[in-house]
Amino acid sequence: MKTAILVFPGTNRERDAADAIESVSGIKPVIVWHQETEIPDVDLIILPGGFSFGDYLRVGAIAARSPIIDALHRKADTGVTVLGICNGFQILTETGLLPGSLIRNRDLDFICRDINLRVVNNSTRFSQSYALDQIIRFPVAHHDGNYFADAETLRMVEDNDQVVFRYCDPAGEINATGNPNGSVNNIAGMTNKAGNVMGLMPHPENLIDQLLGGIDGRALFESLLGRAA
Repeated sequence: MKTAILVFPGTNRERDAADAIESVSGIKPVIVWHQETEIPDVDLIILPGGFSFGDYLRVGAIAARSPIIDALHRKADTGVTVLGICNGFQILTETGLLPGSLIRNRDLDFICRDINLRVVNNSTRFSQSYALDQIIRFPVAHHDGNYFADAETLRMVEDNDQVVFRYCDPAGEINATGNPNGSVNNIAGMTNKAGNVMGLMPHPENLIDQLLGGIDGRALFESLLGRAA
């Protein structure tokens, strides 16, 4: 699985993402700086977490206007798999590759802790190694992770089965108690209509080895490897 990781000023999770990919695939990813205008021939493009451009203006807004974004659009349009994690999710909404937006957390606090997710769609290239309705645990670290979309956009997202992961409580119930940031419909991870682009606020790359406290994130990268194989 050939992978490119896009890096912007303020990105800080590219090494975690690279380690996760190399651990699962055995192939070291290529790092692509945001001022480049081309992305190599790859199977997967990752936009990792961090605070691109210091989150000035609004999260992801400046990064979404970097030179590399035109190449990202071209790759996505041809069906290349794209994964945006945390700040990467925010950038993908700003580029228009995903609908909706990520706004300030409900309680206006920075959240950094483990949360529970329910796998509500395991037929995607990002989730096929999970069981449907499986309850998993990922860490979050964000200030602007509150997913929002207007009623019409939300209806289309739900009707097209674009939601892959929802925040839940430890028992798997999808409710306000298990929602750390106020995201509408408890949406934690979703795809575009074509299914080749996904944004995910929690960090699967930080739970791929028991030495890190668990392996719930590993199946996501195994899903991607299976798709590329």
